[in-house]
Amino acid sequence: MSARPITDVLRQIAGGEFIDKASDMMVELTKAVDEQGGQGSITLKITVKRATANGAMTVTGKATLSKPAEAPMEALLFVTPEGNLVPDNPNQQKLNLKTVDVSAVPLKTANAQ
Repeated sequence: MSARPITDVLRQIAGGEFIDKASDMMVELTKAVDEQGGQGSITLKITVKRATANGAMTVTGKATLSKPAEAPMEALLFVTPEGNLVPDNPNQQKLNLKTVDVSAVPLKTANAQ
């Protein structure tokens, strides 16, 4: 007789609630890693002990979820000669850019027929 797949046994713990809970944790973990980066884990602990002298066993399952830590909020700022933090590089030359009104220029299409 070959070994019975462990997933068959996991489905029996708490009438299927254990494996359903672990599956929900997997979805939660996947979303957290996708949103926050980093890594996380799910730990499944299965305990087996003899229940009676006639061969019955008590199988207990525990699932623990460890999501990645939330990334700290940050900003890229530059330091001024006075020691202040500002969003624009004080050493970068400022350009005098102007907005051009394109609605006043008629549009032409190449190879128009």
